[in-house]
Amino acid sequence: MTKHLISLAAMLALAAPLAAQEEPQGAPSPNEIVAQADAKEWIAIPAEDLLVMTLAPAADGSARKVVIQLMPAPFSQGWVENIRTLARAKWYDNIAVNRVQDNYVVQWGDPNYDNPESEGAAKPLPDGLKVMDESDYAAPARHYRFYGNSGKRVHENRSNPHLTMAYLFGNYAGYNGFSAGWPVAGTNSAVPSEKRRSIDSAYDYSRPDSVWPVHCYGMVGVGRNYSPDTGSGAELYTVIGHAPRHLDRNIALVGRIVEGMEHLSSLPRGTGALGFYATGEEAKRTPILSVRVASDLPAGERPAFEYLSTEGETFVRYAEARANRRDPFFIVPAGGADICNIPVPIRRAGE
Repeated sequence: MTKHLISLAAMLALAAPLAAQEEPQGAPSPNEIVAQADAKEWIAIPAEDLLVMTLAPAADGSARKVVIQLMPAPFSQGWVENIRTLARAKWYDNIAVNRVQDNYVVQWGDPNYDNPESEGAAKPLPDGLKVMDESDYAAPARHYRFYGNSGKRVHENRSNPHLTMAYLFGNYAGYNGFSAGWPVAGTNSAVPSEKRRSIDSAYDYSRPDSVWPVHCYGMVGVGRNYSPDTGSGAELYTVIGHAPRHLDRNIALVGRIVEGMEHLSSLPRGTGALGFYATGEEAKRTPILSVRVASDLPAGERPAFEYLSTEGETFVRYAEARANRRDPFFIVPAGGADICNIPVPIRRAGE
């Protein structure tokens, strides 16, 4: 035992100088690039686009709040309007987290709606909810401004300045990039036809180009049943694992978690099918006390967030640095990055 303790102490002594080693000088890290952004490059998120979801307190009594940013036009606006209607009708109050599937999603809604172990009557939905079509999972693409890995602009079409794209890499779609602060993908008829066929062989390129939000970590989507059902917004989920990009264009994405993700990603996993809580696991279900649109809260309780403009030069530098890490810890730049590995910086206003 003494020999083991001496050996352990020696190991710790040897490790200490490494931990205390001074960082060598080199290229700035992505976070350092973001920290240098001019205040004008940060864009305020309207309070009307923020939801404050209050979960039941944690086991130690601490409060748990989650802030969700709703997606702006042109994406998913029918569902987004429904979600505001449901929140303002206080329909989300006293629902629960019903499903936690490891490395996939956390889903919340009425425990008595379409759950394997439900016993009571489903909660009636408020009047006036919209019904969306599957075509609403994507939006027409009208304006492109593409950037390659080096940040160089490679294509531009200003026929209608409705949607701006910063081009990155062609996986799961003709292109992947950013629009108004959101990760998106789309088709691009400007790409040579032979390359288009190899990238997105399932897409009919006789149709107009389209663009859609993508399933990155923390994105919020609408639960639905089998087609043609598209969901109302009463059942919501967030991604807590590796980006399930196969869901893109198959389900409506309506927002993203901007604060409090740890309160959802750490919840106990369900053992039922698809991570639903099975009979006997009722204690695992986390109650949701309330969901409010931030603009409806008193000024002192209203959260304020802003995101780094994805059309500014700082974001281009940041995205390139994420794709090709050259700061001192890294040895070999990767030469590329998945769109979901370039999270759009978001911060509390005034930080």
